[in-house]
Amino acid sequence: MVPVHEKILADPRFTQLVARRNRFAITLSIIVLAVYVSFVAVAVLRPGLFSMPVFGTSAWCVGLVGGFCIQAFAFVMTGIYTARANGQFDRLAREAIRGSAA
Repeated sequence: MVPVHEKILADPRFTQLVARRNRFAITLSIIVLAVYVSFVAVAVLRPGLFSMPVFGTSAWCVGLVGGFCIQAFAFVMTGIYTARANGQFDRLAREAIRGSAA
């Protein structure tokens, strides 16, 4: 008799789940990395840009607003991954487990 975990690992639905989840996670990781690298590149290559005021004589500078935007972006990306993981990925996992246990 084959253990349940081996049945699950051999199930094509589980293989599809792993492939989809990995592809999605890698895509989001590349997007987040590109945003962070771009922020650092601007800070290194154009440091004066970060110290410029957002509006005229505003105390808010471009770098500070950019930093806040990156934090919000990271929060949104985490929410996107969590929503998909709790929805589609959990559903696929349940189907693979149910199908393999039968």
